[in-house]
Amino acid sequence: MVGYPSLDKLVRARLRQWPQRPPGITPPPGSRDGWLRGRPCESSGTNFPFLKLPGSNRFRTLPDGLWMNFGGTVDEPFVDIFAIEACGSLANLLDKRSRFAPSTHSLLAVCPVPWLMRPVMAGDLTPRWKVTGVIEAEPTRPLVLPVRDIKVMYALKTRHYEGFTQSQIPHPHEYFVPMDALTAERGHESPAIQALVARSAVNANFLGSGSP
Repeated sequence: MVGYPSLDKLVRARLRQWPQRPPGITPPPGSRDGWLRGRPCESSGTNFPFLKLPGSNRFRTLPDGLWMNFGGTVDEPFVDIFAIEACGSLANLLDKRSRFAPSTHSLLAVCPVPWLMRPVMAGDLTPRWKVTGVIEAEPTRPLVLPVRDIKVMYALKTRHYEGFTQSQIPHPHEYFVPMDALTAERGHESPAIQALVARSAVNANFLGSGSP
């Protein structure tokens, strides 16, 4: 953590190195690539995507890392998400796991207008709303989409990670890594990280390259 005042700031700095599409995931041939990194962004501020339950105005889920794959049509849009949560304690892990636990409630992804209007990234001036493929014109209100698929990667401190691997079973939507792997310089280029993330792709459960 040399040069970083907290683990949170170090995690965000490392995740800003990750590309717009989670490393290791490749879109099926001929499909539209609608991936965008929602959190963390290069700029500061509060107008970034978040997750919430329908009807909730106060309780929001703000993952350390959030990637969204926009799909569907203008009339029936949806989003698949890949989230990353860095957990500094077991209590923190339990809280964050509960936010992504399977339930009968629908989860919504909210994309504020300022975030949609900004360029995708440095060197690419395309506004994000055009990349989504589900917005016909410049947005004037937040884009709120139902979440179709959820995948979450949790980073744990070494002693917690070792204990978890010895006694716990992840849910099908969960992936776990040691904190050092997440906070390593250019960790997203690690073949092991890319191989793990690749298993979260929607088409990874199919024999061929097709996906729904």
